[in-house]
Amino acid sequence: MNKLLKKKFLIPAFAVVFLIAGSSFKSDFFEIAKQIEIFTTLFKELNMNYVDETNPAELMDTAIKNMLEDLDPYTRFLNEQDVETYRINNAGEYSGIGALVRSFDDKLLIIEPHKGYPADLAGLKAGDEIIQIGDIKVADFDDNASELLKGANNTAIDVMYKRQGKIMNASIKRAGVEIDAVPYYHMVDDKTGYIVLAKFNAKASSQTKAALIDLKGKGAEKIILDLRGNPGGLLSEAINVTNLFIDKGELIVTTKSKVKKFNREYKTKNKAVDTEIPLVVLVDGSSASASEIVSGSLQDLDRAVVMGARSFGKGLVQRPLKLTYGTQLKVTISRYFTPSGRCIQSLDYWNRDEENKAVRNTSFKEFTTRNGRKVQDGGGVLPDVEIAATKANELTVALLNNNVVFDYATNYYYGNEVGSIDAFKFTDADYKAFTDFVSQSSFSYETKTEKVLKQAMTDKEEVIFNDAIENDFKTLLSDIEKSKLNALQKHQNEIQKKLEDEIVKRYFYREGLYEYYLKNDDAILAATELLGSQTTYSEILK
Repeated sequence: MNKLLKKKFLIPAFAVVFLIAGSSFKSDFFEIAKQIEIFTTLFKELNMNYVDETNPAELMDTAIKNMLEDLDPYTRFLNEQDVETYRINNAGEYSGIGALVRSFDDKLLIIEPHKGYPADLAGLKAGDEIIQIGDIKVADFDDNASELLKGANNTAIDVMYKRQGKIMNASIKRAGVEIDAVPYYHMVDDKTGYIVLAKFNAKASSQTKAALIDLKGKGAEKIILDLRGNPGGLLSEAINVTNLFIDKGELIVTTKSKVKKFNREYKTKNKAVDTEIPLVVLVDGSSASASEIVSGSLQDLDRAVVMGARSFGKGLVQRPLKLTYGTQLKVTISRYFTPSGRCIQSLDYWNRDEENKAVRNTSFKEFTTRNGRKVQDGGGVLPDVEIAATKANELTVALLNNNVVFDYATNYYYGNEVGSIDAFKFTDADYKAFTDFVSQSSFSYETKTEKVLKQAMTDKEEVIFNDAIENDFKTLLSDIEKSKLNALQKHQNEIQKKLEDEIVKRYFYREGLYEYYLKNDDAILAATELLGSQTTYSEILK
């Protein structure tokens, strides 16, 4: 009994000591201790007295994750499995089947098999639905079943999957998988080099440097650095990548926090590879975090022309803090600021709307670059030259998030033969087939206007809200539904680009997609044209 009493009071006591040591707000000490004691006693009483058996681990996991949801989406509790995934993402290597997989309740969906890796060698294709791994049915597995696909090199695993309604089997021998930060680089023409930087793992700066040096050796006198779709990663690698084009001693980013030790200035530490070579950086709405540090700092220092669409707008810095039993807390510790002094964070997670959603920043402050050009904060990195084809819209995002583009590409792959990349052409007839596919599918999405109208109908005031008004509302909602199909025509260019990207990957893998980009991508073509005019390039940076 004495041991139990000691445990009961020592655990919250140690927790309080830990929090006190890391907190700068001494007035909160009593409140922290009080809330920990309340939670400890509640958790004990709940597990001892609840009518049915409880699972303490699941209850605690749910409690922690719900507590963190009210902060921001980047502050997360990482269990042992999450910690390993986090390590893999940063290290850039793991042992498994070599495929991008998405987890659903009853299946694992192969999104993209990597060329030459086990899943590809075993014949798996994008769109295959894994329903059983060994003796374990995915639908019966409580945790993330994709972890079952990982394992030691040269160990075999049997999978059952569904393809176009047909059940199939495959045996896959796991192997070491390298996650390249730079999956592709090539010469666009005899003077222009193109580098794709897909993520900021531990290999980012070394692979970018190697690509830059190799391209210069092949005659590159101008460089396009493609950060589109890059979600970010290691802050240190963002500094090092920027350092390839900016010489030693330049301030790249400043972090500011309520905790003094997290207030830091990050400067370049090494000699640059090339401080003069004309440079275009491509960004879009999926370029975030470390991508925005690189593009934002190069813009602020007038070292590169940024082209594309406004970036995501993540100006928050996270750090993993070790907890007990191999778990970690990935916590937002500070905001980062580019050399001009701007923070590009676009969403305010601490002032939410009536639906408890983060409010998007709509009030921008102006800052100036080294040469005196005007730039803005608060909404991602706004390109110096915007390219319409790279902009996202509500409909395109919904089609992607609901796997409509993905599913159509799967059907296209099994219904069409494509001999070479140069032979591929997505026609108007193909797009018409896609719009028919959408109209016949269960796809639906709710516009902001619909949400407001439906809320108005829910909150109707009987005094002024009669049958005629209600019918008008219903007619308006019906018209909006019809207009969604018309929007498929209005946004054909943006949607068709996503379709082409997904389809090309099915036939020629990701390497083939980048090869296709060199001749067909609007942003690369525009960047090449800009770099071909030294006068225009210099005028933008003045």
